[in-house]
Amino acid sequence: MQIQTFSDYQSLSQAAANLVVEVLKAKPTAVICIASGDTPKGVCECLAKEDASLFEKCTFVGLDEWVGMDENDEGSCKYFVYQNLFNPLQIPASRIQYFDAKSQDLTTECDKINQFIASVGGLDVMLVGVGMNGHIALNEPGTSFETYAHVSDLEEVTKTVGQKYFSQNTVLTQGITLGLKHLQESKLPILIANGQRKAPVIKKALTEPITEQFPASIMQKLSHGLVMLDADAASDL
Repeated sequence: MQIQTFSDYQSLSQAAANLVVEVLKAKPTAVICIASGDTPKGVCECLAKEDASLFEKCTFVGLDEWVGMDENDEGSCKYFVYQNLFNPLQIPASRIQYFDAKSQDLTTECDKINQFIASVGGLDVMLVGVGMNGHIALNEPGTSFETYAHVSDLEEVTKTVGQKYFSQNTVLTQGITLGLKHLQESKLPILIANGQRKAPVIKKALTEPITEQFPASIMQKLSHGLVMLDADAASDL
C-alpha cells in the first residue's frame, strides 16, 4: 500500500484523474470503475474535461447502487455517474456495465457483473471512497474480504449519510455492490478520501489491525494499492 497526500481537494482530484488518464493512454480498452459520491465528484469533473476520444474504447463498470433505483432516480449512484461522467463524455450504453438495481433477480445481476469482470481479466482501475463506518462501496462492516458482487443490508449510518444525495427523505434498506475481492484483484485499486471528518476513519483504516469489521482496512493488505488523501483526511496519520 502506498499513501499519497495532497494539499487540497482539487489537487487530490486532479491527481487521481491523471492516473486514470495514464491507464487509458497505455491501454485504451481499459475497464474502469469509479465510485459515485462527494469525494469522487472532483475526479469525475476532471475526467469530463478530457478529450472524449480518450474514452472511445474503454468500458466503465458501475460500483454500486441503492436497491430499487436507477439513473432516473436523483440521488442514485447511477444518476451521479451519468450526470458527472457518462453524459459529459457521451459514453454509449454499450460500454457501460451496471447493475440493474430494480431487477426482481438481483442474484442474477450480481452473476452478470461477476462474469463480465472475470471475462476481461479484472478491473484495470477501481477507484473507491470510504464511508464513516469504514465501508467501501456498499460493503458494510462484517463483509467477507473474499466476497464478489452481492446484495448488502445497509447499516443505519449508511442510510443516514445517504440521505444527503436526495432532495426528500428516502427509504434506503439494501445496496447491490461489487465486492472486496474485486478490489483486491483490480490492477490499480485506489482509495480516495478528503476532509477533516474522514481523518479518524483513515487513521483506523490504515494504522489499526486489519479486520472485516472495518472494510477499508483491507487496503493494508494490497501491496499494489494506492491511498490518495487531502491534507485534512491525512491529518491524524
